[in-house]
Amino acid sequence: MLEMENWSIEKFIDYDLNPRKNDHAVEATATAIKEFGFRVPIVAKSDGSVVDGHLRLKAARRLGLTEIPVVLADDMTDAQISAFRLSVNKLAELADWDMGLLKDELSALDALDFDLSLIGFDLGELSDLFAEEQYPDGKPGSMAVNYGIPPFSVLDTRQGPWVRRKREWRDLIGDAGESRENILGSLHQLGDLNNGVSLLDPVLAEIITSWFGTSGGVVVDPFAGDTVFGFVSGSLGMDFHGIELRQEQVDLNQARCDLAGLPCRYYCDTSENIDAHISDEMADLIFSCPPYADLEVYSEDPKDLSTMDHDSFFRVYTRIMQSTFAKLKNNRFAVVVMGEVRGKKGAYLGTIPKTIQLMEDAGFQYWNEMVLINSAGTLPLRAGRSMTASRKVGKMHQNILVFVKGSAKQASKDLGTIALSFESEDAQGGEDENFG
Repeated sequence: MLEMENWSIEKFIDYDLNPRKNDHAVEATATAIKEFGFRVPIVAKSDGSVVDGHLRLKAARRLGLTEIPVVLADDMTDAQISAFRLSVNKLAELADWDMGLLKDELSALDALDFDLSLIGFDLGELSDLFAEEQYPDGKPGSMAVNYGIPPFSVLDTRQGPWVRRKREWRDLIGDAGESRENILGSLHQLGDLNNGVSLLDPVLAEIITSWFGTSGGVVVDPFAGDTVFGFVSGSLGMDFHGIELRQEQVDLNQARCDLAGLPCRYYCDTSENIDAHISDEMADLIFSCPPYADLEVYSEDPKDLSTMDHDSFFRVYTRIMQSTFAKLKNNRFAVVVMGEVRGKKGAYLGTIPKTIQLMEDAGFQYWNEMVLINSAGTLPLRAGRSMTASRKVGKMHQNILVFVKGSAKQASKDLGTIALSFESEDAQGGEDENFG
């Protein structure tokens, strides 16, 4: 019987020629050890040379453990040790899962509110694992095939499929924010994006159009500050109507959409005059990413919300957003992308709760909340300083607020089947990406 000892973690010597790449799994392994304890000992020679357990050893170091269990391998020849190092990894790969039993085990753990990430399954794997399950509407297939991405409350723009899809849309649209170039100060936190401006994420635009709009319907955006949403929603078969204050931006947006032959119409006006352009109960979807108060300043026009003091901003913003209620058909959705903004004294202005309240006051029901996770960008360079100075955390997300006018169930029936897949035809034997 093999005897187990406890060694100081300092005694172990890594095998530098280990062919197994495992750095990506250290964090997950450390989490598992923290939850379950160090249950599988390291295998090593008495001189400290690690035979098996390099990943567990890295995780133990990550956790700051000082002593861990070990089983000696001094009875093995050098050839056996080399072969053993390879076999313990390769043999594990040869095993297969009984998918039915695996689903039963995971479902039982989930019913006990156990965190499944502790056993190494990420969100994508779990989605794929249960992909063949029937949805309540009887629709089989993976969430990636049916909805583009899983319809969860967190949308992660850093994932590979999202990044690839975004690049394809960007190349197709060609909007680099040039009509707003250099309008932001050099110290602005968004100033290093797209020639100094931020743009709507086209994949988010595709998701919102597909989930809450309908091909052949009408979508209205009261803050159409770039080409992205008009181009994407028009490409997906919706008639787009957008209002934008700056003539140069309207001309640029219209020219791009006209060149692509898309059903898009841009109006140069303040959205306070929405009645002049949009009829009541005209829209099948209201979607907008309004100015985040004065976080970005888009022009010098006093009618531009981004130039206003905060009290004026909320007064005009409320009037515009509440006017969309009459423009939306009954049993339809309105989606607002918004982020929190800090005032001059550092406290948040409350743009999120105020948006929810003003929409409810207009007659909407607050139906969904989602969080859009963005890439960190230069945040690591700034977050430490702000945390040390005033305990402010680095912000790398936006809020997506979904409202419904009337019945969400009836809206779902009226809008029809969601048809959105991020899986390329190349992966299925073709060449081109199917945009829905």
